[in-house]
Amino acid sequence: MRVIFMGSPDIAVPSLLALAEAGHQILAVITQPDRPSGRGNVMTASHVKRVAVEHGWEVYQPEKIRAPEALEKIQNLKPDVICVVAYGQILSKEILDLPPYGCVNLHFSLLPKYRGASCVAYALLHGEEESGTTTILMDPGIDTGPILLQWSEPIGPEDTTETLSQRLAPLGAHQLVKTLKVLTEGSIQPTPQSPEGASYAPMLKKEEGKIDWFQDAKTIYNRFRGLTPWPGIFTFLDSQRILLTEMRLGTLESSGKPGTIRMEMIEKVFVDCGTGTIELVRVKPAGKNDLPAKDFVRGLKGHVKTDCTFHSIS
Repeated sequence: MRVIFMGSPDIAVPSLLALAEAGHQILAVITQPDRPSGRGNVMTASHVKRVAVEHGWEVYQPEKIRAPEALEKIQNLKPDVICVVAYGQILSKEILDLPPYGCVNLHFSLLPKYRGASCVAYALLHGEEESGTTTILMDPGIDTGPILLQWSEPIGPEDTTETLSQRLAPLGAHQLVKTLKVLTEGSIQPTPQSPEGASYAPMLKKEEGKIDWFQDAKTIYNRFRGLTPWPGIFTFLDSQRILLTEMRLGTLESSGKPGTIRMEMIEKVFVDCGTGTIELVRVKPAGKNDLPAKDFVRGLKGHVKTDCTFHSIS
């Protein structure tokens, strides 16, 4: 098939490569414009653009995909199908109606659950034990189109957004290739999504990483899983912002005010929560390097258990 591929982050790269390996003609790769990134605000290309350039595919980066010139560009390419994987912009009805086989979106959840940009993170935030990938024929709504294929994937107890995404990306790529195959064969009937169980996973914000130690330990741990690697979860000690880069569910019961730090004789660091405890493994104080939590606590200059308490500040 003559394919236009739309995608931006690293999770979309396996799909682009799989389509090419399956023999489809990549007419163009449409991705987000280069953006400033890092401490130096260096203009940085998307992961998809970098791969497209390496393979010599045409790259198009419209600021707004709904602009008339973007529609004209796509019309001139005459695609059989448009494949969309985490592109980051909403397509107009004119674009959706253009390809003979429609616009096929690969979404990283079991739709209709977790429509939206943060689908992988929200599954972890809500303590789900199963996620998956879904291909749909796109309509003007956000991830509301009829389902083509759907595969499930179990979520491990220590999965984070990063580890789960790494598993879902190649699975979804294989599923996308299979979806195009059954579309061309005419051997699949799109199934409308059920309104029951539908939910939305909006884009994450940095401030969502702030911990409320009065929550139970399982909720805090799921928050860590869902918000790792971005935006990360953090807390405060006095006025110092502390990023918590690795943690586990604690094996001890809480015995003090939520946020109280305890280092036991086994040199494990626990933090009391509303119910239960969190075991801190590694932390990153603001402006400093990541370090083992036990080394961080040793550096607190003799604070006793109940004197050393994480807290939230506004």
